[in-house]
Formats: sequence, C-alpha cells, structure tokens
Amino acid sequence: MENITYILGNKLYINLTNKCPCNCTFCIRNNGDGAYGSDSLWLDHDPSEDEAINALKAHDLDSFEEIIYCGYGEPTEALEVLLATGKYIKSVSSTPVRINTNGLSDLINKKPTAHLFKGAIDIMSISLNAPTEAEYNAVTRPSFDNAFQAMQDFAVECKKHLPEVLMTVVDVIPKEQIELSKELTKKLGVTLRIREYAD
Repeated sequence: MENITYILGNKLYINLTNKCPCNCTFCIRNNGDGAYGSDSLWLDHDPSEDEAINALKAHDLDSFEEIIYCGYGEPTEALEVLLATGKYIKSVSSTPVRINTNGLSDLINKKPTAHLFKGAIDIMSISLNAPTEAEYNAVTRPSFDNAFQAMQDFAVECKKHLPEVLMTVVDVIPKEQIELSKELTKKLGVTLRIREYAD
C-alpha cells in the first residue's frame, strides 16, 4: 500500500485510516484525493501493524525533520496500530513524532487514552477549530454530542504524559475567535498554533 506514508518537504506523514467522526467544513478531503500534491490518500483498507511498519522501513527515518500521523482520517481511529508504529519509530529513530488529531480519541475508543501515547509520540497537535461549543460544532460537525468538552479534557490529560501539547485553529476564522482561542488555550495550559489555510 503506497499511500500509508507520504513526504511533504522534509517531513514524513503516516496515513493509517480514512475513518473520522467529524465532517469539518474546511477538510482537505472536500477538495480532492491527496494533500498538497501527494498521491491519493484514500485507503482500500486500514493497514495492519505489519503493513504500516513495513511502509516505515522503506524510509531512513532519521533523515526527516519530523514524522507526523496525519492522513485522510483521524489517526486515533487506528489506535493500536498508531501506538505500535509510534513505539517502533521511537525504537529506531530520534526524529520527533507528532499526531495531528481532532482530540476525540477517548470518545472514539470509549476509554481514557492520553496516557497510552507516552513513549510513542512527542507532540500532540489537537484541532481546536473554534473557541466556543456552538462555533466548534458548526465548523467541525462531530458525530458525538459532547465533543467540544471531551477534546479539552483530552488536551489537559495529554499534558500530564507528553512533552508538548498544541491546539490549532486555521487563520480563516474571525479575529475575535482567534483571540478567544488564545484565552481558552491559556486556561487549558497548552500552546495555540494558528495554521495558514491551504486550499
């Protein structure tokens, strides 16, 4: 399966699943079948642990600036393979490992999961998207009723176990929402990253 990994710049991306409990209005899946010039990221099945590790073995992992779980689905939908491959990467490489996530892992997996990422990844980057529940639900359109609070709780729990926790918003949201996002992330004790929107 050639689309388990893809390279953008000096970063290696890992695509483990197309499943996602959200339907974000700005999702890159709405614009095509690849990301920023990659080949198609649609998977015909979720890769097994062996398939994913074999895909990683095709690369010199130390040659990358960063290794990132980010594909055409929510990485924590493939939690067991994510954890196994993260631990594999850490066993053979010193390259930092990040997950780009919607922060709904606990709801997806029906259990607390933040502690499981210790030793498998370095950076948890959570898509905040909007600073209030109403705005978040309008933009992210999650399938869970309590997604906004669950995402915040997950961020706080991740802080206890991981070196770095970020929350992100895209720069197309109104300036006042960005300011409110800064206030929210300060309250949660995590860093806010304002991402440039790329269509």
